[in-house]
Amino acid sequence: MNRRPYAFAATLLLTAAAQAQDFPRTPAEYLRRMDANGDGKVDEAEYVRYMSQGFLRMDVDGDGVLDANDGPMRPGARPVRLEEFQRNLILQFHKLDRNRDGFLNAKELSQPPM
Repeated sequence: MNRRPYAFAATLLLTAAAQAQDFPRTPAEYLRRMDANGDGKVDEAEYVRYMSQGFLRMDVDGDGVLDANDGPMRPGARPVRLEEFQRNLILQFHKLDRNRDGFLNAKELSQPPM
């Protein structure tokens, strides 16, 4: 059984939990927060930068790896490197980009990845 999707999903849940205090309430608000250049759409770099914020906050020791040094981990969980996390975010971005224009709009951001 491939555990990578489960590890990635668990990491995303942790990221969401870390950001829960200030979570956007609507897809349009989500887009505005991710849209660093204000052009009304989110490119790959903006998506990865925004989605990496939770990882970076949880990486207490700043070594680019989420592991037991950063806090409790579920039993059997393996450390997750920032580079791996971001590669997965890029894959997720392209799954969300349903119209394949290289950007995400509010509707695409609100859809679960395929």
